[in-house]
Amino acid sequence: MFGFSKRKKKETNDDAVHANEFMESETETDEQDGLETELSIPDNWSVANEDRYVYAFHNNESPKLKQNQISIYGMELSKQKNNSFVATGLVRNTVQKSIKFGPTTILLLGPDKTVIAKKEFDLSRLGDIPPNAARPWKFIFPTQDIVQDMEPPREWSLAFELKKKHQLDLEESWEKSIADETKANLEKIVQNAQPLKPGEMNFMGLSAKRTDDGGLAVTILIRNGSDKNVSLEQVPLGFKDASDEEIARGSFKLEDFTIKTNTSKPWTFIFPASMIKQEEIDLSRWKVYPIQ
Repeated sequence: MFGFSKRKKKETNDDAVHANEFMESETETDEQDGLETELSIPDNWSVANEDRYVYAFHNNESPKLKQNQISIYGMELSKQKNNSFVATGLVRNTVQKSIKFGPTTILLLGPDKTVIAKKEFDLSRLGDIPPNAARPWKFIFPTQDIVQDMEPPREWSLAFELKKKHQLDLEESWEKSIADETKANLEKIVQNAQPLKPGEMNFMGLSAKRTDDGGLAVTILIRNGSDKNVSLEQVPLGFKDASDEEIARGSFKLEDFTIKTNTSKPWTFIFPASMIKQEEIDLSRWKVYPIQ
């Protein structure tokens, strides 16, 4: 059982997001606003009447939403003896159909929207949330998920972490030298590529051709799916042609080369003739790979 909020009621929810920014299926755009949500608790949940009354109170205090928004309204925040944070909130839905969540990263925000904690929760356990409904849930952030250790602040909120689309990032030299059509093609490749797993980084081959002096120029898309920038100084690469035999191997030194978080950067690596093991190369099929 927890108490009533002493925070001043807000007229709008700054952390509410349009469902299209979060859900895979698109919803129709509608400018209707001023929508309230109704408390929704599944019949198979064991919730005391006292808690239901408190949930209903907070739901009535929560700011109104626009149509097709989802949000989390924070009700109570506490810090446990093991230093974990426990935040109780209402997951609210004004999409005009029931919604169901899967694994979802939730942020615990303090004053000025600073991140206090961040964790992925399995929100499928919430079940289907009906239109214009609010469902209570308890979010437990253990110490390993706490970004900033502090006492529970008076001003705090819960929010969904929105994943930005994976973007193309070009070095300045590429930005200045490639044609608009080439850039558009690269952007299309980035958007249509197989999504990266969280924290994954890989190389995608784009083109390979022989150079006039007998070398081999290989253009690669370096893809960073982590939540941190990655700097590369030395890149050891191997290359196989259609014979599936390794016909080139080399290590390439880079300077001030960074792949930003959630971006892909193209780069051309040139194997000189001295690194190539055979004269005849079949480029009808090939692959390039990092050497461990």
